[in-house]
Amino acid sequence: MFDLHLSAEQLEIRDTVREFVAREVKPVALKPQRLEAFEKPLLTALLAQASQMGLRTLALSEDAGGAGADNLTCCIVTEELAVGDPDIAATLAETSALARILFDRAMSPEQRERFLPQFLKDDRYHLAFADHEPGNDDALGVNYHRPEASETPNKTSAVRAGNAWILNGVKDCVANGPVAKLIAVRARTSENRASTFLVPRETPGLSVREHDPAERWVHGSCGEVVFKDCRVPAENLLGQEMVSANGRGWFQALNIGIGRAAYEAALDYAKLRVQGGRRIIEHQAIGAKLAEIAIRLEVARSIVWQAAWASDHPEAVADRSLADLPHATIAEVFTSEAIYHAVKDAAECFGAMGVMRDMPLQKYVHDALVCLHSGHGNSDAKLRIAEALAGYRRQPAAPVRAVESI
Repeated sequence: MFDLHLSAEQLEIRDTVREFVAREVKPVALKPQRLEAFEKPLLTALLAQASQMGLRTLALSEDAGGAGADNLTCCIVTEELAVGDPDIAATLAETSALARILFDRAMSPEQRERFLPQFLKDDRYHLAFADHEPGNDDALGVNYHRPEASETPNKTSAVRAGNAWILNGVKDCVANGPVAKLIAVRARTSENRASTFLVPRETPGLSVREHDPAERWVHGSCGEVVFKDCRVPAENLLGQEMVSANGRGWFQALNIGIGRAAYEAALDYAKLRVQGGRRIIEHQAIGAKLAEIAIRLEVARSIVWQAAWASDHPEAVADRSLADLPHATIAEVFTSEAIYHAVKDAAECFGAMGVMRDMPLQKYVHDALVCLHSGHGNSDAKLRIAEALAGYRRQPAAPVRAVESI
């Protein structure tokens, strides 16, 4: 049964993060000099504070030193953080998700013994997964209802040299790349297989270039990672084949946080602004607009929570309690469109002030557009839903030892 009652622990986590965002994050994130779309350096000091609260290790199992939170709890935390700053939310969500995949599932005991203590000790120790390469077009529209290409598209090579691997290649659009201290890299071996290597940031031959804000269309920290004769010990090869970790809904929760920040700003303003002898919230046009925003937010949150709950309870699909559909993809399409409309309506509540560059509403509109158009956008997502409706099951081209980003 899908229960909307949050546990006492979930409520405590939500309230703690909400208080932290209101007290520490928002006053800094909404300073006038940071409201420009291309003038938003990552708030690293606040990121470290959030890490000290355990949010960086939120999804990591308790046995490994984390909180062992389920996907629903992670969605709640991501939304609360995004109300204050989507970049902080995205960075922590990426690291937290990869920590669960790498330390709890993919690493061997020896690898875990080497890397886990470093990760737990350092609040600024973030993780990244380098997979995408310049010029790769992996849009679903290219092979809709067709098998994946038979050969791996990875141009980054890994050549065995004694007790090490030599990596050469370029990865772009690497989430957390500029701040990560450990990068999981997919590379093509001599057997033409895609394998994943653990590469510490200080490894000679590895360099990172942060994407120019004008080129970046994602939330969080993103950059290009270059490998030039990068020598990685043989024991850094991930030997376990990974199962895809789709369906968490964290990114959609981030989107809801953006919409909620815009809604709360519009609601506060509508209660203060007086026109025609009464507060504008008492005017029908503004009241109806705020009601529509609230409806979109509540429905979007419900579908994101359902997707997160479904990923935590796969048996609900197995016993036909839920339809066998990509719930996270459905949530992605609905949420990105609903939140964009909600944020635009919130800006309209401010009238001409809503588009002023020293007001946060123009920032919220930009942030919502990033969620709407990042990656391949909703066109690709809708094709995935269409394949599911037709009963088509997409198979990977070849066995891949890899981890999957959020």
